[in-house]
Amino acid sequence: MDLEGFAKRKLKEGEKEEAIIAEMCSRIIEIKRNRIRKEDAEELSRAILEEAKRTIDLKGKDELGIFTEIKSDVRMGEFGVGSRGMGDFYAHEKIGEIIGATSAVVDSSSLSDSGVVRFPSEGKEKFVVVTVDGMHSRLSDFPFLAGFHVARAALRDVYVMGATPVALFSDIHVADDGDVAKIFDHIAGISTVSDAAGVPLVTGSTLRIGGDVVIGERMTGCVGAVGVAEAVVSREGAKEGDVILMTEGAGGGTISTAALYYGEPEVVKETLNINFLRACNALIKEDMVRRVHVMTDVTNGGIRGDANEIAKVAAVKLVFYEDRIGSLVNEHVFGMLERREIDYLGVSLDALLVICPEAIAEDVKKVVRNEKVRMEVVGRVEEGRGAEIVVDGEKKDFVPKFRESAYTPVKKVVGESVSAGNDFEEMKRKVDKAVEEAIRKRDRAKEMMKI
Repeated sequence: MDLEGFAKRKLKEGEKEEAIIAEMCSRIIEIKRNRIRKEDAEELSRAILEEAKRTIDLKGKDELGIFTEIKSDVRMGEFGVGSRGMGDFYAHEKIGEIIGATSAVVDSSSLSDSGVVRFPSEGKEKFVVVTVDGMHSRLSDFPFLAGFHVARAALRDVYVMGATPVALFSDIHVADDGDVAKIFDHIAGISTVSDAAGVPLVTGSTLRIGGDVVIGERMTGCVGAVGVAEAVVSREGAKEGDVILMTEGAGGGTISTAALYYGEPEVVKETLNINFLRACNALIKEDMVRRVHVMTDVTNGGIRGDANEIAKVAAVKLVFYEDRIGSLVNEHVFGMLERREIDYLGVSLDALLVICPEAIAEDVKKVVRNEKVRMEVVGRVEEGRGAEIVVDGEKKDFVPKFRESAYTPVKKVVGESVSAGNDFEEMKRKVDKAVEEAIRKRDRAKEMMKI
């Protein structure tokens, strides 16, 4: 529970201070139980309220707007941020707008999950690839799995740029009442991937969520990876006439979450592998990254999301064959998705997609299959824009939904579409306005700093 947020909300609603303190005190005791005395809970509540009063409105003392939080009146959940659908993709495009043009070889404008910069050297040109991935929010109660899957995701994002990972780093945040062992459990999951892939976990940070003003046991965090490359593969490389290949996918954090919250924990073990990493490593060692045009992981909103992102940045049309994709989903995972009526085309499968000239497709498949990883052609690249999918011989538009496929009971309730009463276009306009305001704030700060 966010105690500071609670106090500020009640103050804005005009609630009397003693009533706020009494209710906050009750909430603290409810969560901390016999680990805090009533008088200490009351003292903490008064201190939080005092801090909330001092920081709730600093507009009169904020000529540059540095202390004043930008508001769009659009909520994260309403807009689908983090839900790997249209709202999420739109928000990430806007992040790129705020960052603006950079000197990077690959930056946020490419819609890739990693960034690339040139490494200064007098000899052969080299590149540094950097990425960071957040752990799955619903794996807070399963720290080992959270660590395993986020570490693997970070390494995937480096590999698909054609780079060899050289280091991992982590950041773990546990709320005030969380067990310290969550940290060690989480690190054990990261270390499992680190050891299996031969990439050292070299540094990190450990903090409490919100410090003293957030109570509860929730955990969140991220894992980042750094890699080096002599040639870079990015999503803009897809060309008309290319074929699309895909490896078998058994999922990661998303599939584990679905399995756990639908009561099918036995499916989780299918996700515990490093097949993707082995396939990519083999392609790099065989220097195939200089011959393929695109490598990416099937994660953000499933193939629906990835297909449209690639088509957008490469200005081409991607055409997929539904039956070929389905045959490459791990059979135990596919069975669960069918039983639970989860659209497998809209969830993260953690499969590897390679887009390359048809002439080298067999070479690519041979390298991957030598690692005992299945890979087949699942589509092609054509002239045009967007993405299509062929189902029973009929071409259909292949677009992301507002949110990724609903893969837990809670997500089924929330749904995959814009919530009733919300106008997506109107929300986008409000978001656009907030982005413009953020850019102005950045520019004011730069001017103050004489940049």
